[in-house]
Amino acid sequence: MNLSEYILNDIKPLSSTDKISDLQLLFNQLTFSHIPIKDQNDVYIGCVSENDAHCFKGSEVISDIAYSVEGFFVREETNWLDVLEAFAQNHTNIMPVLNRNNKYLGYYELNDVIGLFNETPFFSANGGILIVEKGIQDYSFSEISQIVESNNGRLLGAFVSKHENDLAQITLKIGNTGLNDIMQSFRRYSYNIVSGQEEDTYLEGLKERSDYLKKYLDI
Repeated sequence: MNLSEYILNDIKPLSSTDKISDLQLLFNQLTFSHIPIKDQNDVYIGCVSENDAHCFKGSEVISDIAYSVEGFFVREETNWLDVLEAFAQNHTNIMPVLNRNNKYLGYYELNDVIGLFNETPFFSANGGILIVEKGIQDYSFSEISQIVESNNGRLLGAFVSKHENDLAQITLKIGNTGLNDIMQSFRRYSYNIVSGQEEDTYLEGLKERSDYLKKYLDI
């Protein structure tokens, strides 16, 4: 997946010699969370957030608030998953892109990168979503793949979606088959089923037996 074609250049970085009022005006015109800043030699030095920009006097110069500049960026060869992670870590919707010589090339917009993510088979292919849970030290992706494929399923994608209290939740996208047999197999391997998009006959059976028992005891 080539991200370089998504590099934008319609908004140029402000100079560190520009006034804060210029920065504030730009934020009022745009929906960006940050604006890139360059020094007097046209070298990228970082971004200023909208929240910070509105905390300073408009008459001040950007170089006067250098301590508030955030130096995040990605390289043009950075893969899209790492780019997405950089967006999340820095709570931004704009990501400056530099080449190997640290030259500023432009920026990515968050919506464009998310759009690429949505085009991957994990989201675009037909299939069911299954979330399983097991101890952090006990699960393995090789085991997960084996469980899915032994039930004639096709694993379209998988990632660790949560770590909490020594438990890991793994979100799976599965194609080619229903989820019920796969969920049964995961239970036999001591995985907890957190969520499945298709009807889970195991849970439905438990619910039916529970309802029957409740009616019997109420007689």
